[in-house]
Amino acid sequence: MSESEFVKSLSAPRREMLAYIKAHASATIAQLAAELRVTDEAARQHVLYLESQGWIAGATARVEPARVGRPVAQFSLTEAGDHLFPKRYDELSVVLIDTLVDNYGLAALEQALGAITDAQVHEWEARLAGQPLAERIEMLRGFYFENDPHTSVERSNGDTILVERNCPFQKVAMTRPQLCSTTVSTLTRLLGVRVERRQRFQNGDGKCTFHVLADQPVDPATFRFAFED
Repeated sequence: MSESEFVKSLSAPRREMLAYIKAHASATIAQLAAELRVTDEAARQHVLYLESQGWIAGATARVEPARVGRPVAQFSLTEAGDHLFPKRYDELSVVLIDTLVDNYGLAALEQALGAITDAQVHEWEARLAGQPLAERIEMLRGFYFENDPHTSVERSNGDTILVERNCPFQKVAMTRPQLCSTTVSTLTRLLGVRVERRQRFQNGDGKCTFHVLADQPVDPATFRFAFED
């Protein structure tokens, strides 16, 4: 379910509250109650629910123009709440990739993805330093999200496999799979052995599997970035 479809699944008062806060940047309980034509207490119950989901947050402030009196809570959207509204990041990412290739060639895309790989390696290498291979693999379950419940480490026929069931870039990667080469190259450099993606969302497998080939070491100092085969 997309973010916009999820918003439609909420009750009408909660949708209206989110829309009002989005349009006005912030709102008080009294303002929301007036907008919905309900009591302050009814509005407060909806606000408590939206807060519990992490979609809005309150901060106390004095209401303008009066500068005296008891401060009231102003509620605004959190980053998670703002993401409930339609976004077109995926389309923009595809356009950027295609524009880069069309104007400067595939080598320019390779250079850009190589820079992304360098940044990801820099972010992780200090955390993994000195850890044995098995521990580094386990730590990299959180490559996308800390304590990621959708990535697991599995073992099959002597292979160690990182299994990814939720790709945060899936909509872009489905049509521009070159993006996935950054993950493969980053894992290869951080683990110091070749990593091979065998099952892929693009092939209809419903997941990506990254096989860690412990018997095929690479030199992280010289291996930078490479497109998948």
